[in-house]
Amino acid sequence: MMIQTRSIVVKEGYADQVAERFSVDSPIDSMEGLLDRTIMVNRHSKDQEEVLIMIRWESVEAWKNWEKSDVHIQGHRDNRGKPTPEYVISTTVNMYDVATVKTGQAARS
Repeated sequence: MMIQTRSIVVKEGYADQVAERFSVDSPIDSMEGLLDRTIMVNRHSKDQEEVLIMIRWESVEAWKNWEKSDVHIQGHRDNRGKPTPEYVISTTVNMYDVATVKTGQAARS
């Protein structure tokens, strides 16, 4: 399993707008090997908020297939040259190979 995270730090008051954008149906949802997308919001800092998108893939190969897909490439082409919204402070993307998953009692029931 592989997890990609995208942390988007925005000015206070914009997290819901960003979370909504990443919560709508998307071509990624029908991609083979996608396990799920989770969108989380952190409002625990003064003057800024964070939206964290976590995308879980069955494998690195599944993620690579998404990256090489026509719809993903076209999406980047469509956004090329567009300015970053003024409320976005920073964006960070990270990739993780999952070493261990331990389920809690509730998941085992």
